[in-house]
Amino acid sequence: MILEMKVPSPGESITEVEIAAWLVQDGDYVEKDQAIAEVDSDKATLELPAEESGIITLKAEEGDAVAVGEVVCLIDTSAEKPSGSAKPATEEPKKEAKKEEKAPEPVKVKETYASGTASPAAKKILAEKGIEAGAVNGSGKDGRITKEDAVSAVPSMGTPTGGNRGESRSKLSMLRRKVAERLVSVKNETAMLTTFNEVDMSPIFELRKQYKEDFKSKHGVGLGFMSFFTKAVVRALELYPSVNSMIDGKEMISYDFCDVSIAVSGPKGLMVPVIRNAENLTFRGVEAEVKRLAIRARDGGITVDEMTGGTFTITNGGVFGSMLSTPIINPPQSAILGMHNIVERPIVRDGEIVIAPIMYVALSYDHRIIDGKESVGFLVAVKEALENPVELLMNNNVNKGLEL
Repeated sequence: MILEMKVPSPGESITEVEIAAWLVQDGDYVEKDQAIAEVDSDKATLELPAEESGIITLKAEEGDAVAVGEVVCLIDTSAEKPSGSAKPATEEPKKEAKKEEKAPEPVKVKETYASGTASPAAKKILAEKGIEAGAVNGSGKDGRITKEDAVSAVPSMGTPTGGNRGESRSKLSMLRRKVAERLVSVKNETAMLTTFNEVDMSPIFELRKQYKEDFKSKHGVGLGFMSFFTKAVVRALELYPSVNSMIDGKEMISYDFCDVSIAVSGPKGLMVPVIRNAENLTFRGVEAEVKRLAIRARDGGITVDEMTGGTFTITNGGVFGSMLSTPIINPPQSAILGMHNIVERPIVRDGEIVIAPIMYVALSYDHRIIDGKESVGFLVAVKEALENPVELLMNNNVNKGLEL
């Protein structure tokens, strides 16, 4: 019996996927539920499992865009499994060895000049540049090559001198293309502005120094910065609900829950999984969820559902060393908070100059539904909570707040 395998729907609103890679070769014997291909949608990369065991015939090439419901391979379920001499079904096809890219031949000055002897200074210059004396026309007495002749014979700095100057082209994945389209549309279709502030991270540093070991030993996760920022954002969203809203045509949709998207770097690029109902999570709950989602994104196991939705986004460019940036809104959301690196800077505290760990924070927002007063107030509320976490995020009870 010949089974036609069709592309399943990876999620709502997705009508097309791209064959990112075949994990088997045409004519291989595959086992039921074995991963036979990786497919890219505009939201995630997913594995395609074999529906039955048998000999597979591929009907699409890597890089092909195929519609949901389209046949991508055939499986002959009546075929018998090959004996031990055959290649195991789980063995991945050997990839063709990349052809070595030969470096261009060193540039040589054309031998169009009469040969002659060179002065010691000229010899040194020619030797350093790999140019034969016989390839240079000397202007000195009896054709002697002078220092000036050697200098003028040396290729200019703008001329290739034998270094590798190869280039390569690769097709952008469907996920990367969709991200690019969305980022451009945000810039073109929203009235995006960014407001900035700075946060003295000293109180959080002190809390983490004092409690991080107890927190980790009890909960099995570290006490990082993300839980403080998520809790501060939830508080600010409750104070400024317009930031937790989005535009739908001529209407504004406001939410009474906080689904916070966290931008993480994965093998396929930037991914934004969602922490659902962050307003109900404790510090331990946020840290555990951030760790779970980050691991799934890193291992390529994140699902479309885990990246769908979200009412507000937090992105941390500080892990890559960014001092300051203007993050782009994650559509259809209306605002995004950018975290940056923490640097010791001089600040004034109680009339005195002191050194403190400072982070610059940025809020990009859609000015169509969020006014300047609300955007600035929101970011100030985040700053206040981070600079006074015991009172504003833990209700003046650290042990209860951290569940110690």
